[in-house]
Amino acid sequence: MGRTGAVTFKGTPMTLVGEEVKVGQRAPDFVLHYFEGGMQELTNNDLLGKPTIVSVVPSLDTGVCQVQTKKFNQAVGEMGDRVQALTVSRDLPFAQIRFCGAEGLQNMRFASDYQTGGFGQAWGVMIDELKLLARSVFVLDAEGQVVHAEIVGEVTDEPDYEAALGALRGCL
Repeated sequence: MGRTGAVTFKGTPMTLVGEEVKVGQRAPDFVLHYFEGGMQELTNNDLLGKPTIVSVVPSLDTGVCQVQTKKFNQAVGEMGDRVQALTVSRDLPFAQIRFCGAEGLQNMRFASDYQTGGFGQAWGVMIDELKLLARSVFVLDAEGQVVHAEIVGEVTDEPDYEAALGALRGCL
């Protein structure tokens, strides 16, 4: 199911595949991949136990995605180990590691939806025309319930950091 015009990319309407994730629902199931001594899987069950911010970006090779990732990394670092943070993109896990190392990001996990695009479809953020993920931010409580959901209307714009971080703090 596509949601035509749900977002724009540089002003051009785009179609998002999948159902929109809404506040109050349980986080959709997913399998993402990351590289740590070998290719590993990350699922929604791995996020249980602590409030989590899920920052979704089209590509870490773009300026706005880098800014978003760095801002959330810094903010969650100030909250310590009471929270978890995850950045999701379709970049290869190797590119994610390279970016993380180059920028000295230590407060976020990075995982990729490159293999199947299943995360993007399950969370309703796969841009059909580009096969990239729409810029979005979700906050989950420790039980995996969605307490904040934002799909940024224009993919090249930044998210509402304060709303997302406020929701995350509200779970503490």
